[in-house]
Amino acid sequence: MASSVAPAPTYSGRDLRKTDQMATTDEKLFWELIDELRFADKRVEEGTIMGGRCARVAGEFLALVDFKGSGLVVKLPSDRVDILIAQGVGEPFAPAGKVFREWVSIPKRDRRRWRSLLREGITFVAP
Repeated sequence: MASSVAPAPTYSGRDLRKTDQMATTDEKLFWELIDELRFADKRVEEGTIMGGRCARVAGEFLALVDFKGSGLVVKLPSDRVDILIAQGVGEPFAPAGKVFREWVSIPKRDRRRWRSLLREGITFVAP
């Protein structure tokens, strides 16, 4: 008898349902989430920024991870960045001492929050 259950979505041969398991590092979680987003939106791609790996959407910078211990760093509207900082969720992103107003650091690893913020970032940088 044939099963009526749909096959698991995959990206790069990995079962995306398994990505809800606890990631062991910020970088591992970040790239798992980017893989999920790439599956849903083919504009999401890997790129480079400040000499390291990052995620881009349609060529625009989206996010990076663990820049000098920063956790997730994502590009969002400046008012959203201000809200996340005021809530104590985010911290200003200031490489070399210069604050980037449309970037926020989310140092605490949280799969759901990071996924949500990455989705917000995609909408912001490449609507």
